[in-house]
Amino acid sequence: MSTVSIEPLLHHCRRGNSRHRSASSSKLIKLSYLSAFPKKVEELRGRSFCNFRRPTPLTLRASSADAAVAATFESTKPFFKQTFPLERTELVEGKIYVRLDHGKNDRNWTLTVGCTLPGKWVLHWGVSHVDDDVVSEWEQPPEEMRPPGSIPIKDYAIDTPLTKLSSAVGGDNSQEVKIDFNLDGAIAAINFILKDEETGACYQHRGRDFKVPLVGYLQEEKGNVVGAKKGLGMLPEISNSQEKDSGGESRGTKEQTRSLEGFYEELPIAKEIAVVNSVTVSVRKCPETAKNLLYLETDLLNHVVVHWGVCKDDSKRWEVPAAPHPPETVVFKDKALRTRLQQKEGGNGCWGLFTLEEGPAGFLFVFKLNESTWLKCKGNDFYIPLSSANKLPAVAKDDHSEGDKVDERSEEEIEESSFTEFTNGIINEIRTLVSGISSEKSRKTTSKEAQESILQEIEKLAAEAYSIFRSNVPTFTEETTLESEELTPSVKISSGTGTGFEVLCQGFNWESHKSGRWYMELKSKAAELSSLGFTVIWLPPPTDSVSPEGYMPTDLYNLNSRYGTMDELKETVREFHKVGIKVLGDAVLNHRCAQYQNKNGVWNIFGGRLNWDDRAVVADDPHFQGRGNKSSGDSFHAAPNIDHSQDFVRKDIKEWLCWLRHEIGYDGWRLDFVRGFWGGYVKDYMDASEPYFAVGEYWDSLSYTYGEMDHNQDAHRQRIIDWINATSGAAGAFDVTTKGILHAALERCEYWRLSDQKGKPPGVVGWWPSRAVTFIENHDTGSTQGHWRFPRDKEIQGYAYTLTHPGTPAVFYDHIFSHYRSEIAGLISLRNRNKINCRSIVKITKAERDVYAAIIDKKVAMKIGPGHYEPPNGDQKWSKSLEGRDYKVWELAA
Repeated sequence: MSTVSIEPLLHHCRRGNSRHRSASSSKLIKLSYLSAFPKKVEELRGRSFCNFRRPTPLTLRASSADAAVAATFESTKPFFKQTFPLERTELVEGKIYVRLDHGKNDRNWTLTVGCTLPGKWVLHWGVSHVDDDVVSEWEQPPEEMRPPGSIPIKDYAIDTPLTKLSSAVGGDNSQEVKIDFNLDGAIAAINFILKDEETGACYQHRGRDFKVPLVGYLQEEKGNVVGAKKGLGMLPEISNSQEKDSGGESRGTKEQTRSLEGFYEELPIAKEIAVVNSVTVSVRKCPETAKNLLYLETDLLNHVVVHWGVCKDDSKRWEVPAAPHPPETVVFKDKALRTRLQQKEGGNGCWGLFTLEEGPAGFLFVFKLNESTWLKCKGNDFYIPLSSANKLPAVAKDDHSEGDKVDERSEEEIEESSFTEFTNGIINEIRTLVSGISSEKSRKTTSKEAQESILQEIEKLAAEAYSIFRSNVPTFTEETTLESEELTPSVKISSGTGTGFEVLCQGFNWESHKSGRWYMELKSKAAELSSLGFTVIWLPPPTDSVSPEGYMPTDLYNLNSRYGTMDELKETVREFHKVGIKVLGDAVLNHRCAQYQNKNGVWNIFGGRLNWDDRAVVADDPHFQGRGNKSSGDSFHAAPNIDHSQDFVRKDIKEWLCWLRHEIGYDGWRLDFVRGFWGGYVKDYMDASEPYFAVGEYWDSLSYTYGEMDHNQDAHRQRIIDWINATSGAAGAFDVTTKGILHAALERCEYWRLSDQKGKPPGVVGWWPSRAVTFIENHDTGSTQGHWRFPRDKEIQGYAYTLTHPGTPAVFYDHIFSHYRSEIAGLISLRNRNKINCRSIVKITKAERDVYAAIIDKKVAMKIGPGHYEPPNGDQKWSKSLEGRDYKVWELAA
C-alpha cells in the first residue's frame, strides 16, 4: 500500500463564516424561568462558543487505483462545489453548585455559586434583613459584600457576572462568583437566581428563588432553601451582654451570636444549545472514464453515517447506484446505501469519496448521527447535481430515511418567472370573478370604486405572497368582503387580524399589579387613549396567579387578581368599548400551576372548575411527572406544561376562552409563551373563540457570531412565520426580529441593518406584514425589569419606524405616559390620516451606516438616524410633518 497525498482536494479552506462552527453555539435553553424575571429576555448579549479549526493535511492509505483517483482530483477542476450548514440542537447537562465556606475567622464567610454549562451567566441576588424579628424581602446588599463588576438593579438586587475558571480548576465551561460577608450585620438570608444572558433564561430552585438562610428559623422554609439538609443555619442565641427582664425575655438591642456550618450542594441543570457544523461537497468529472468523482467532507465528529443514493431525473426518487461503493457501505431496504465516513487525521472531521457511473442526474444524501438524529438541508434531502448542465442544487423529498419526520416544504429558491406567472394568473382569475359578480343584479349596489378598491387589496395580497414565498410557503387566506363602498378601517379582512388599521396599546407594565386597583386606574384613561388614536388595548393576565404579575395561573375561572376584581375588569372593558377601543385578554395557555400534590409530593393536581389531574401535564416535563403525551413545543420549567393534545384539555380551554369573550367582553387575545405548544392547537382555539384580533408571543433567539448580531436574520423570522403558518394565519405574532434589529441598528449606529439582502424590511414585517405586530418595548424588556431595554433616548426613533411602516404597531404604556407622549401622538395621527395599514408598501430608499429612509404607500416619507436625507422632489412634492431628535417624517403635499 502506498501513501498518496490529495491535500489540494481534501483541504479547501472553510469559509470564514461564523455559521460554520462546531458543537458549541448556544441559542435556545431549557431552564426554569421565574415570575419576577419572565420567560424571555433579549438574546442581544448572546455569545458563541466556537471551535474553529485550521484544516490539517490528510493522507489516504490508498491502493494504486485509489492513487489514480487522487491524481485525477488534483488535476481536474470541479464543476460543482458548495458548502452547506448542518444545524441541530443538543441537550447539554451540567450542574449549579452552591458552597458556603469559612473565611478568615468564624465571623467571615464566603458563598460561592457556580455553573458548569456554557453561557454568559449572571448572579441576580439580594439579601433579606432581620428587623424586629421580621424578615424582609429582597434588598440590596451592603457595598462591602458586592464582588467586582456588580451592577445595582433598582433598589432591591445586584447583578454580578460569573467568572470563567481555568480548565485545570473547573473544566472548560465552569464559571463562578464568590460573595464574602460577615455575621456582624442583620442579614437573615442571601437570595439569588442564576441568569443566562445569552438567552435571558433564569434558573430557580424548584420554581422559587434560591435562599441561603443565615438564621435558624428560616430553615423551616421548604422548597427553595439551599444547604438546610447539610446542617446549614444558625441558632440565634442571646449574648451574655444582653439584659433580660424579669420574665427572662431579652430587651434592648437583640445582638445575636451565630453558629454557622458550611455546606456544598449541587443541582442539575440542562440547556439546549444550537450546534452548527458544515459539509462541503465537490464533484469532478474523470476525463479518462467519464465517471463522476464526488468528495464529501464535514467537520462532524465521531462515527458519522451518510445515507445516500442517486436519482435519474428531477423527480429526485432515490435509487441504489451501481457498484463500486466505498468501504463500510451497506444496502438499506434496496432503496439507498449507508456508508460510514472515514475519520480525518487528528479526529477533527470525516470524509468520503464516491465514484459514480455516468447517467444519474443527481446524488442524494442525508446524515444519520444516531437513531433519532438526522441532518438534512433545511428539512429536505441534500441534492447534488452530477452534471454541469443540471440546475443548481436543490432539496429533495426523502421516502427512505427512518425515524424522522418528512418535511414536505417547497424548495428554498423558486424561479422568479414561474411564480410571477402564477400570481398573474391568480390576479386575472380574480378580475374575471369580480367582473362577473358586479354584473349580477344582486351586486348592483356595489360601486365600481368599491370593486376596484377590493381588487387593489387582492393584488397587494398577491404581492405579499410573492415577497414571503420561500422554502416553506405560509399558507394563508385573506378574506375580503364586498360589504362597503371602499376599503376603510371597518372592513374585516381575516379572523384574528382585525381591520389592518389597528394601533395597539399595551395597557400595563411590570409594576401595575402593586396598586391592587389597576383596572380602575386604566379605566380612567380610556377616553384619553382613544383620543390619542389607539384602537386596541392589551390588558394584563386576569387569572388568579402564584406570581402577582399573573403569568403563573392557577384556577382559570377565578378572575380576582392583583389587578382588581372580576367586576372591576368587566367595568373597565365596558368603558373601553364605549370609546371605541377593542380589548385583548392576556391568555396563558402553555402552563398552569397546580393546587395539590400527587402521592409523590409533586404539584400536578389542579383545583377549581378545571380540576385536571396529571394527565393534563406533558410526559416529558422533567419536574412535574405528567401522564400526558410528549410536549409539542419547548418547556417552561417553572410550572406544569399543559398537554394540548388531550381532548378534554382543548375542550376546557375553548370553553374558557368563549366564557371570557361573553362574560368579560374580551375582543381577542395576547397569547403567552406560544413556543411551548404547536400552533395548530392555537388555530383550534381561535376557531372556537373567534377573536377580533390575536397575537402570539413567539420569543426566540436571534443569530449572533462571536457576540455580534448577524445581518441576516432570515432563520429567526422564518421560525416566527412557521408558527404563524401553523395557526393557518389565525393569529399574528410579535415581531421580535424587528425589535432586535432596530435595537442593534440604533444602539451601534448601523442603520444598514434595516434592509435585508433583497431590499425589504428585515423582520417578519418584511415577509408577512399582516401578521407582524411590531414593538420596541414591553413589560418584560422595559419597565422596572429592563432586561432588554431599547437604547435610551432613541425610543422615538423606534416609534418613527414602527408607526410609519406596515404591520400592526404596539406602543408600551410607559412610553405613552412619558415625555414621548406628544411625539407618539403625532406619529399615530399621521399614520391614521394617511391610512397606513398592516399591508402598506415600503420602498427603502436609503440604508447606510448613519441613516435609514423609506417611502410608504408613495405618500409618507421618513428617515431615522443622524445622517442626512430628503425625499426626492420630482413630480411629487413633500411637506415635512414631524421632526425630532434624529428622525423626520414627510407627507405628500396636497
